[in-house]
Amino acid sequence: MPIRRLSPLLVNQIAAGEVIERPASVVKELVENCLDAGARRITIDAEDGGRELVRVADDGVGITADDLPLTIASHATSKIAEAEDLEAIATLGFRGEALASIASISRLRIASRTAGTDAGAVLEAAGADVRGPEPVGCAPGTVIEVRNLFFNTPARRKFMRGQRTEIGHITDTTQRIAMAHPDVGFKLTHNGRVLLDLPADQPTDRRCLAILGGELEDAVLEFESNEAGIGLWGLAALPNMARATTRYQYVYVNGRPVRDRHVGHAIKEAYRGLIEPNRQPMVVLFISLDPSQVDVNVHPAKAEVRFANGNAVHGQVLAVLRQRLLGADLTPVATVAAPTPAFTFDQAAATPAATVEPEHVDRFVDYFRTMDPKQKGFVYQQVKQELGITQADEAVEEEKLTEPITARSQDVLQVHNSFIVTQDEQGLVIIDQHALHERMMFQLLLERIDAGGDLESQRLLTPAVIDVRADQLSVLDKLQPLLKRIGVEADAMGPGSFGVYAFPSLLFERNVAIEPFMNELLDRADEDDFKPSEEAALHEVLDMMSCKAAIKAGDHLGAEELGELLKRKDQVERASNCPHGRPTTVRLTIRELEKQFKRT
Repeated sequence: MPIRRLSPLLVNQIAAGEVIERPASVVKELVENCLDAGARRITIDAEDGGRELVRVADDGVGITADDLPLTIASHATSKIAEAEDLEAIATLGFRGEALASIASISRLRIASRTAGTDAGAVLEAAGADVRGPEPVGCAPGTVIEVRNLFFNTPARRKFMRGQRTEIGHITDTTQRIAMAHPDVGFKLTHNGRVLLDLPADQPTDRRCLAILGGELEDAVLEFESNEAGIGLWGLAALPNMARATTRYQYVYVNGRPVRDRHVGHAIKEAYRGLIEPNRQPMVVLFISLDPSQVDVNVHPAKAEVRFANGNAVHGQVLAVLRQRLLGADLTPVATVAAPTPAFTFDQAAATPAATVEPEHVDRFVDYFRTMDPKQKGFVYQQVKQELGITQADEAVEEEKLTEPITARSQDVLQVHNSFIVTQDEQGLVIIDQHALHERMMFQLLLERIDAGGDLESQRLLTPAVIDVRADQLSVLDKLQPLLKRIGVEADAMGPGSFGVYAFPSLLFERNVAIEPFMNELLDRADEDDFKPSEEAALHEVLDMMSCKAAIKAGDHLGAEELGELLKRKDQVERASNCPHGRPTTVRLTIRELEKQFKRT
């Protein structure tokens, strides 16, 4: 087959496959051009999820009539001129093929007017068909309309999702760009409905909260540092605000929204032990550094970067976030949902006219108090019938109400042998005794390891023999260096068993059963993501050990034990969460209590 030169249209359509994935990609490229043009106000209008129309208007410097044809020419740009310019890119757009690619797969219209001119110019393109530029009346700035995206590449068009999905991507893209440019006003509409309207000249923290949600104002920690030429500023949400995905992590490098695995790992590592492993922190992070120290030319859509010193960035992000989290009170505040009336009453019959919900009785109680005494007994029986309450149920509820608090020490209570209730200056503090003690055990074990030695072990008078599959013995061999660090001495005794000759003293003292612990450890070590030589594996095993050694729910604690547990709570790092990330403590504030008792 002979080699042939591709047509300019096909070249641009191939480039579009790398740059333009969906309507949100169009929005990204056009809005970045607006910002590079010095815009102070940007308006984005979309129809049908952007599939039928994306219109972006700005009040930037505009484009002259002579330059309009170059906007849709391949590799034409005003942002770089020499090869050296690629070494320190300070603009958002720079490749020079975005508009050319968009024009090759849509019906494009560009109208623009520069400051000081009486009229603007308009250029239209649809695939290879280009018309203009021609004079047109328009306001200073630029308006770009992209209609019928992928109209001439049906294979690409059919892969677009429904309008709800596509406008969701457009909204997310707009928010991510707007967060980094609080001096610029942004407005986004979809099918004529306003989805986003952000004023210009907002403080950075207010812009971030306007996008994240104002209700997070009391749930984020501001942090800042500037060391070794790397500037950091951001907002870190409290651990209890963690989400299921990384969607709510906003990372910027010199104002450009990016993804970077080094930074992502540092963020997750800073929250390790504060959130559950399958949850992701909510963080806004702005990184500023010399443009020559970061390569933004490693991804067609400019969504990824490469740092000259990725380890330095990783280390600083981790250190700053970890320090800020350690210095904060991470106790989540409990809220109690306001009761919603679930009753209507037939005053004539004096009976409920709807099914009664037990947790929504306020309105009924108020009515019951004012009722004629002769009617109360009848209504009470009606309510019981509606609820299906039997005499046995009433007996159980009465037993619950009169069940004694199991321990009391000064102003400390142990409830149901599982929770500890105390107070601080903000209100009631409720502690999960197992989760808190688990954190304490983990911290104790980790400190002993970090001191440079192996954990203390207790030799057994006779080895504990554990039967296993033959293939698990090879896993035992792989674990030997890790077992030594945690104080376990174990070796094969035959083709289907091994013996444990020494066991960690802490687990031994807490009566932790050897066989279940070793079986669980072998099962976990047999999984692909378990790397015995890595610190993460050590921490996971310490998690297991601390969980098994900790006080359990249902364990009765005496007054001295309660006092000691609370005393040590204030001396342990990250005491707000257990090693698995679950909260150890919840606070019920005075204000919330007052609301529940209708004092506010």
